[in-house]
Amino acid sequence: MEVWKRNLIVCWFGIFIASVGMSQIAPVLPLYIKHLGVTDTASIAQLSGLAFGITYIISAIFSPIWGQAADKYGRKPMLLRASLGMAVVIFCMGFAQNVYELIGLRLLMGAITGYSTACTTLIATQTDKAHAGEALGTLSTASIAGSLLGPMIGGYIAESLGFQPVFFITGALLLVSFITTALFIKESFIREDKKTLKFKEVWNSVPEKSLTITMFVTFFVLTVALYSVEPIVTVYITELSGNTSHVALLAGLAFSASGLATIIAAPRLGRLSDKIGVHKVMLVALVAAGLIFIPQAFVQNHWQLMGLRFLLGLTTAGLIPSVNILIKKITPQNLTGRVFGFTMSAGYLGIFGGAVLGGQVAAYFGIRSVFFITSALLLINAVWVYFKVYKKLNILQN
Repeated sequence: MEVWKRNLIVCWFGIFIASVGMSQIAPVLPLYIKHLGVTDTASIAQLSGLAFGITYIISAIFSPIWGQAADKYGRKPMLLRASLGMAVVIFCMGFAQNVYELIGLRLLMGAITGYSTACTTLIATQTDKAHAGEALGTLSTASIAGSLLGPMIGGYIAESLGFQPVFFITGALLLVSFITTALFIKESFIREDKKTLKFKEVWNSVPEKSLTITMFVTFFVLTVALYSVEPIVTVYITELSGNTSHVALLAGLAFSASGLATIIAAPRLGRLSDKIGVHKVMLVALVAAGLIFIPQAFVQNHWQLMGLRFLLGLTTAGLIPSVNILIKKITPQNLTGRVFGFTMSAGYLGIFGGAVLGGQVAAYFGIRSVFFITSALLLINAVWVYFKVYKKLNILQN
C-alpha cells in the first residue's frame, strides 16, 4: 500500500475517534455534573457551559503553539502527543470526584488537543498533488462522521453502562489511535529554517482586510450560535419529555440530527455556491438559520426539537464551508495557512463563548431565552454580511 493511503487511513481513524470522543461527552456532561453532586438546574446549566467551553478557549490559545511545534519537530510527534494526552485526560475524567476536578481536566484537554489539525497538515504536506484533493476530501468526512455518531454513542453508553464508562471507553479508543499512529504513520519530515512571520507582518500582507475581518466575525458568530444550545439541550429535553429514563439517548439524537442534515446538504449547497455565488448562499443560510432558532423555543416535545435541529443542520451546511471558500479566495496563497489558523482561533473562541453564553442565559432568563438570543445574533450578523460581503461581491460578480 502506498504511504499516503496508509497515512490517510490511520489519520481518518484517529480523527473519527477523536471526534467521537469529543462529541459523545457533550450530551453526558450535564448528567455527569448532576451525578457529581450538583442538583440545582440553573447551576447545572452554568457549570455545563463552563466545562464544555473551557476546552475550546484553551485550544484557541494553544493551537498556534502546537502548529509552530509541528513545523519545528514534525507532524507525527504532534499526533502522538495529542492522542496519548487526550486518552489519559479523558480516562481520568471518569474518576473525577467533583465538578471542579472535571472542569480542570477539561481545561487540560484543551491544552493538549490538536490531533485533527496535525492530521490535516500531515496529509496536505505528505500527499502528492495528484491525490491531495482526494485525500483531504476523504479526511474531512472523519470529523463529520465522528461528530454525528458521537452523541448517540455517548447517550447509549451512558444509558446502558453509566456515565463513567463513557470516559473510560473514549480514553481506550484514543489509546488505540495512539498505537496505530505510532506503528503505521510514516512521515518524511525535513525541517526548514525560515523566518516566522509575526502577526502584524501577516496582517499587513492581507489584501482584503475588511472582508477578512467580516469572515472572522461571521465564523465566531456561527460557532457561538451552534454551541450556545450545547449545554442546555439535555436539560431542555428533560423538561420536554418529563421522563428521565432515556434522556441521555434522546439528547444524543438531538445533537446528531443537525450533523446528519449537514452531511446531506453540504455537497448540494457547495455545488449551488459554484453556480450562483458563495456570498448568496451564505446570506440566505444565515437568515434561515436565524429564523429556525425561534420556533425551537416553542416546541412541546423532543421530536419537534429534533426536527427543527435537522432543519438547522440544512442551513449550517451552507455557512462554515462558505466562510472557508471566501477566505481562500481573498487570501494570498503564501498566507492561507496562517489566515486559516486565525479563523480556527475565532471558531474556538466562538465555541467557548457560545457554551458559556448558553449556560448563563439559561440560568438567569430560562432555557427558551437562549434560542431567541442566538437567533438575534445570527440575524444581526446577516445584516452585516449583506452590507460588507454580499453587496460588494455582487457588484464584482456583475
